[in-house]
Amino acid sequence: MNSTTLILGLETSCDETAAALVRRHADGSGVLLSNQVYSQLKDHAPFGGVVPEIAARAHVQHLDGLIAAAMKEAGVTFADLDAVAATAGPGLLGGLLVGVMEAKAIALARSIPLLAVNHLEGHALTPRLLQKCEFPYLLLLISGGHTQFQLVEGVGRYTRLGTTIDDALGEAFDKVAKLLGLGLPGGPRVEAEARRGNAKRFDFPRPMKGRSGCDFSFSGLKTAVREVVRDLGIASEQDIADVCASFQQAVADTLADRLSHAFAAFTAIHAMPNPVLVVAGGVAANAALRAVLERQCASHGFTLNVPPFHLCTDNAAMIAWAGAERLALGLADGLDFAARPRWPLDAVSAPAYGSGRMGAKA
Repeated sequence: MNSTTLILGLETSCDETAAALVRRHADGSGVLLSNQVYSQLKDHAPFGGVVPEIAARAHVQHLDGLIAAAMKEAGVTFADLDAVAATAGPGLLGGLLVGVMEAKAIALARSIPLLAVNHLEGHALTPRLLQKCEFPYLLLLISGGHTQFQLVEGVGRYTRLGTTIDDALGEAFDKVAKLLGLGLPGGPRVEAEARRGNAKRFDFPRPMKGRSGCDFSFSGLKTAVREVVRDLGIASEQDIADVCASFQQAVADTLADRLSHAFAAFTAIHAMPNPVLVVAGGVAANAALRAVLERQCASHGFTLNVPPFHLCTDNAAMIAWAGAERLALGLADGLDFAARPRWPLDAVSAPAYGSGRMGAKA
């Protein structure tokens, strides 16, 4: 398909309900027309984490209104749509079903293609919506549910170079915030405390540092933080800041080490001028970690490409765009497509525990 297309995207995989519209032109360029997101953070905050049933109910309550708002913002109607895309996995099954069934209803009513999108592919292809970003490139996905290096060689062509063997990085930040009573969202709270802390006070481990390969591990680091917090007893404000700063520094050092291995793995496969590292996921907003990414890219000859923050966290724009990219290749799905709570982006690599090939969302 070489014509200009208008795609409605829906995202309901976890605790954000979202609808967006994008237009893809025949030359492969894209335009974001609208991007509506409802955050359920306040709904889940009393429970210290995402409650699947509450998330699914919120999706049901808000999705129709968000679609209407996205349509109004873009100045289009259902009659203008060329296809509808929805996150079909991985994620919380109840939430996925809400978005997938809504998309099926629209596709059936309007007789347009249905595009069942892998959430991780949405992240992987996001930079191509905003600017020219040629294949291949290296993807680092760091979020609450995923921590992976992927070799991106084309739409549907992904190779996992490394993953976490236990916990995702965003989950580690959230767990540390919970241990310290900082609340949600954990990542920004830990980062804020770290700014006034002493990063050298606690010598936390740097998991996997120095080991071959591109895998991550964060469970041991979380355990070390828990033991320090337990030994502190009633922690002072300075104690909390120092724990956060020391934890964040341990993550930064680990990330720097893992990046050097991933760069080597990428260039061994694709020796090319001006290689690109794309970083997606909410953790990419952390300023200290962003500085590590910039330094490592500069020292290894990579160009850093980080989409704007609102397109790094869960959103429907990336789902609409991934759908548009798939539609351009003539790819569509039947109305019998079933939501997949586990759906690896790379189905070739061996399964990995935690947030690895199985593609589980935390």
